[in-house]
Amino acid sequence: MNSYKFPDDFMWGIATASYQIEGATTEAGRKPSVWDTFSQTPGKVLHGDTGIIACDHYHHYETDIQLMAQLGVKHYRFSIAWPRIIPDGRGTVNEAGIDFYRRLVDCLHQHNITPHATLFHWDSPEALEDLYGSWRSREMAKDFADYVTAVVSRLGDRITNWMTINEITCFTHLGYAVNSDPPHAPGTRVDTNKEVWQTSHHALLAHGLATQAIRAASPTPCLISLVDNISVTVPISETPENIQAAQQAFHLCGQNGGIIFPALTGRYSPALLEHLGKDAPDIQAGDLEIIHQPLDAVGLNIYSGTYVQARDNGSYDYRDRQPSYEFLSFPVGYPKMYMPWLNIIPESLYWGIRHIGETLGRQDLPLFITESGCAAQDEVNAQGKVIDTDRIMYLRQYFKAAHRAISEGYPLKGYFVWSFMDNFEWSYGYDRRFGLVYIDYQNQQRLTKASFDWYRECINQNRVV
Repeated sequence: MNSYKFPDDFMWGIATASYQIEGATTEAGRKPSVWDTFSQTPGKVLHGDTGIIACDHYHHYETDIQLMAQLGVKHYRFSIAWPRIIPDGRGTVNEAGIDFYRRLVDCLHQHNITPHATLFHWDSPEALEDLYGSWRSREMAKDFADYVTAVVSRLGDRITNWMTINEITCFTHLGYAVNSDPPHAPGTRVDTNKEVWQTSHHALLAHGLATQAIRAASPTPCLISLVDNISVTVPISETPENIQAAQQAFHLCGQNGGIIFPALTGRYSPALLEHLGKDAPDIQAGDLEIIHQPLDAVGLNIYSGTYVQARDNGSYDYRDRQPSYEFLSFPVGYPKMYMPWLNIIPESLYWGIRHIGETLGRQDLPLFITESGCAAQDEVNAQGKVIDTDRIMYLRQYFKAAHRAISEGYPLKGYFVWSFMDNFEWSYGYDRRFGLVYIDYQNQQRLTKASFDWYRECINQNRVV
């Protein structure tokens, strides 16, 4: 009987992001981020919700960390808000902003919880949007590196696990669009797809320069990773033909070929460049060397995936000795959680890990699941409990997929459940809940859910229960 036991040194954790939980958006010198502006623009966020208060974690962090200790996690992934540290995006460092994270990290250490800090999780300074259009400009990469230097030189004595940027796709390809209003900040219309790809290229440059900045500024030895929400291609059945089809399709699924490929291999996928043609970004001399920095690990945010099969029932295209492939749409009744995109595909987690090693050829890189979880229609029952067995079902199956990857020798080292607590879910506001902890936004009361207790037992027994 498979007990789904994990290695003794496996890192069980939880994750959050600054704008989604902190609140205190005008406190102690912080100035607006693009998400402050976006969420306060009528019609952009469901119900007109904003992150002005969110979970008020800025004032409740000690109580929240006590709950983390109660959960039993030893690893916490959070993000640092650029507008708290350098409110104008460039120039003067706001030491009061640094002090908040210093207090936060000290409290984590007091509870024997290791901090894993993400340096950018979408909340860039509005001042830089006003100055030069944020990610439309190469200047953004340099300003980001300067911000990273300011943070790491001041907090590097307390934090030794750094993640540069979270999910480049979401603040570039979902933040800039041609002739339409995109769903994510800063919500800028551009004229061509080339301009969209240029924004993600600038974000890759920011990652590369930030990696260099961390190594130069850290007062102690540290570990550096990039976090990406790769678009996972999953073979509909694990035949050699379908596996090969999924590997081939990985290049053109989502933005993989232009984000994770250059970051980990030093070049854009040739299949993507051929596909883009004149819409490919302009790549200056030396850019790919900056982007392709040595990393200590890679973080993968995996929630779902896309099924793929070899075309023509698995027949081969003998011209290139590769199976042709097709992406499969989901049938109407396919099970999903409480987001339009959140189809339940536990094996996506396994295949995401496997693609890094096999499709990208980076078997050398330790991997972390830096986000995985689900939104559910949580309700407080008459007994004052949230019995979210649907979330437990989801996590149980994804944990089993993680276990499979480890049992087959893939270097998965940890799993950060998204999210520790309900929070501001971007354009969905407070309507969708991803947390292990229920937040009553009217009074900021915290209520642990059934999934919190279940996950605590998984951590306690170091296996899937």
